Amino acid sequence: MKPFAGRRRALWATAAFAVVALAACSTGAGSQGATDPVPGQQVAAPASGSEPATASAPSASTVPSAGAAAPSAATPKASAPASTATGSCARKASATPSATVTQVSLPAKVAGYGQEGDTENLPMAIAARPDGGSWLAWLSTNGKVYLGRLGCDDKLVGTPTSFTGIDLQDVAADAKGGVILLTRKGDCGGGALCGGTSSPCNTMHMIRFDLNGKLVWERQVTNLTGGRTGYDDGARFIWWYQHHGRLATNGSDWAAYFGVAITVKNGDCVDVHEGDRLQVVDAGGRLLTGHRDAFEVGCSHAWTSRVVWDPRTKRFAAVCATDNSCRIAQPNPYRTVAAGTCDGTLFGGDLVLAASKGYWTAWSQGGKVRLERFTTGTSTSTISTGIASAHPHLVSFGSGRMLLAWQSGSGIAAQAYDSGTGKAVGSRLSIAVKDHSYQAFKAYADGSVAYPAAGSSTSAVKIARVL
Repeated sequence: MKPFAGRRRALWATAAFAVVALAACSTGAGSQGATDPVPGQQVAAPASGSEPATASAPSASTVPSAGAAAPSAATPKASAPASTATGSCARKASATPSATVTQVSLPAKVAGYGQEGDTENLPMAIAARPDGGSWLAWLSTNGKVYLGRLGCDDKLVGTPTSFTGIDLQDVAADAKGGVILLTRKGDCGGGALCGGTSSPCNTMHMIRFDLNGKLVWERQVTNLTGGRTGYDDGARFIWWYQHHGRLATNGSDWAAYFGVAITVKNGDCVDVHEGDRLQVVDAGGRLLTGHRDAFEVGCSHAWTSRVVWDPRTKRFAAVCATDNSCRIAQPNPYRTVAAGTCDGTLFGGDLVLAASKGYWTAWSQGGKVRLERFTTGTSTSTISTGIASAHPHLVSFGSGRMLLAWQSGSGIAAQAYDSGTGKAVGSRLSIAVKDHSYQAFKAYADGSVAYPAAGSSTSAVKIARVL
């Protein structure tokens, strides 16, 4: 793995990062061929504090409990057996998958979609609450990440809270509230790069909130603490290139998996490399540096970091797209799931549990979407979907199903698949919202899934729900 050496480059909307990274990673002036941390090797975690960090409370008032109104007008478009599961929201299961779209007016503007590149900010994310409602997080144009509670009708309830953040990554929920993963400004320090020019040295944080959306604790999951800045040897931070991340929880611990910058001393200067990082934080906000699923560097170079909790193995499972042999892989250690090529189109979609055991992941190469089933290492079942798209989404969908979604014209198309056999179930479904390459659908206990999308103005979002 060669260093990025301080170069700032814009990466296009597909996961072309693999090819661009290879071009950008030439050793800078004065470099002497530093050795990187070995991808897939467990590295001792640098000291980053063992107690939860403190912070000022977020703004806004207490959020009242969610209502129980039914979703608004449905627009059924497909035929497939629907889950019979129902939750406290009492959403009615449909005989065929159907979509509703609800526009939500917001008190603070939402950051735009930009070019949807893998270095662009993410505008919004949604989380399924155990009671059937949702948490909606969005990046505003005022340097804050907002958090609002949505009722059973997918409408905003109460007054959102806010947290300082320059980029939103993900939000996840549990019975006590949830966690937001976001990026904040950091410090590069006075160290010298071996080549190139200075770039931001930012930090990644978990923000734990309660049922009112208020701060409980926050924990940095990069390591710019204790006098360590971005251009110090051993730093792990967020630079300009791909750094998106996802959350998963086992009900008490929280895992964050994200792209990260890696600083390596090279004589009198430092090289900056790119990889990924998985960190686990316990219910009290303490970083679990010895957790068996955590690692300093897993895939390198890496993008589309995906993670899921598997209650059957009691492990956090992860996959990445990487230009290390150009593949979809499991990290730490490297295990190839599906072989690809570094042609600028390799993209890793989402990761879900397969029926009985193992996992399904969606990915694309050359605009062709595939599904792969695997347990550990090489895929045991490949589904060529016949779908032409660059950025697939995948989410668990009711009992024994998963929903594959992709951009189709100005909206999204979706298809249900059996999570055991991988066979398509029923017809395709049209969802009348704008797609975003790096945002995620989320699964709900009642069998439905939801997706946040751009609204009709910068002061609104649309929530697409598939029953």
